[in-house]
Amino acid sequence: MRTAAALVAAGSLLLTTPAPAARTPAPASASAPGSTSTSASEARGTAVAAARAASEGIDFVRCSEEQELPPTVECGTLRVPLDYARPDGEQVRLTVSRSRASGKEPVTGRAVPRQGSLVNNPGGPGVSGMYFPMLGAVPGWKRLAAAYDLVGYAPRGVGRSAPLSCAGPAAFHQGPAPAPQHPSAAVKRERAARAAAYARGCAERSGDALRHYTSLNNARDLDVLRAALGENRLTFLGSSYGTYIGALYATLFPSHVRRMVFDSAVNPAPERVWYRNNLAQSAAFEDRWADFRAWVARHHDVYGLGDTARKVGDSYDVVRERLAGEPAGGKVGPAQLHASMLKAAYYDDHWPQRAHALSAYLKGDPAPLVEQAEEQPEAAAEAENTRAVYLAVECNDAPWPTDFAVWDRDNTRLARRAPFETWDNVWTNLPCAYWPAPRQRPLDVRAGQGALPPTLVLAAERDAATPYDGALELHRRLAGAALVTERDAGSHGLAGGANACVNAHLTAYLLEGRVPGRRASCAPHPAPAPASPAT
Repeated sequence: MRTAAALVAAGSLLLTTPAPAARTPAPASASAPGSTSTSASEARGTAVAAARAASEGIDFVRCSEEQELPPTVECGTLRVPLDYARPDGEQVRLTVSRSRASGKEPVTGRAVPRQGSLVNNPGGPGVSGMYFPMLGAVPGWKRLAAAYDLVGYAPRGVGRSAPLSCAGPAAFHQGPAPAPQHPSAAVKRERAARAAAYARGCAERSGDALRHYTSLNNARDLDVLRAALGENRLTFLGSSYGTYIGALYATLFPSHVRRMVFDSAVNPAPERVWYRNNLAQSAAFEDRWADFRAWVARHHDVYGLGDTARKVGDSYDVVRERLAGEPAGGKVGPAQLHASMLKAAYYDDHWPQRAHALSAYLKGDPAPLVEQAEEQPEAAAEAENTRAVYLAVECNDAPWPTDFAVWDRDNTRLARRAPFETWDNVWTNLPCAYWPAPRQRPLDVRAGQGALPPTLVLAAERDAATPYDGALELHRRLAGAALVTERDAGSHGLAGGANACVNAHLTAYLLEGRVPGRRASCAPHPAPAPASPAT
């Protein structure tokens, strides 16, 4: 699933005793014809790679200037097989970052025992976790940073980790663009042709290697990283898509799990990965967009966009129509507006700025909207890399409809009640209809009683990027998991966020291994305060 979440951090690792070789699990699901399976050869290959990594470790040094990390963070690289069925074949190098545990309780200054490495994956697919160790300098994370080395990494294909690309950056950002919520047949034909061309570009640029960028290989890479860090068992914080990597890891390597946090969980049910998960996401974004509009309406005295959610929606439609005729600053059309407003559906701390931009535009000042929504040419290469990895992983992971008529039928129906994000989500994922690499059959994620130590699932009831039913499904599939729910809230990614109750459960779990029984709930964090256009 797409996520705007990019965590920041500061961390380190101490290499201790080598980890034991991974056990060889029985295949959890049959493999589809032509797909990569969770086969015995790949399990053996993971064990070989993990043993090699445990012996080699990671040589951490000062990060290069290009990585834009502070001196408290060190960087290194990890060697993993491109194809785990051939562990001695072609290798790719993943970049890794860390900040060392401070060893001192931040308030009292007393010594704190080190608990190993806390590894983070912030989501995506396609998002780098290299900035995670910087969180150690944030007050809310200092207790964890006292006990843990905070470790981030760029998954395969991301950033400097054998980067994938499907198109030239110059062609990725093409200036102001339309974003019809009910596209015509001609628009659909044009977007389908564009999606097919993008899929061809992925194959032409990556060749046969493309098939090896998968969630299962991301989980195997995580076990190799665990071994390279000298950890017998993994302590892991996965956010958004990172929860799916964690769920696969818990299924493949249950004896290697120490503690595991699933923050804003993807629904791991095999029949939902990934086409149906994206349909559910589009429906949930409509509800979250309604939450934003209702909040703006409550602050009509500040923004003047309407005193009901419907009227705020009408004001938004006026902005979209005007931008379709004349892009703001020559840079922001309806597509750029939508991308900017989508962030408000991810995170409610964006609400004041987004409402102010709409208000200012309708009063004749487009500058705030342009500042928030214009595409940055210097970021085009990174954005294209993110999309290439996102598509490679999701398209490879599971079967997708290959007939556009299926997409058209399902999403035309959905757009009648959920127009805000439906077709934009289609255009993001449509290259999967034309994908040239073999498709896998998703792993049946589950762990029986006693297979895992207690794990922790964090979820907001109104999260749109990873709808709440995903947390319920993951909780059901992992025996011994505890679910902490933030009620009546919808920001995406809860760990270390604005809810003190959620953070207390997170800290108790990571520092002491305590979980709040099977279920616990927290009141919602406070809604953001409106920002006056004058400020």
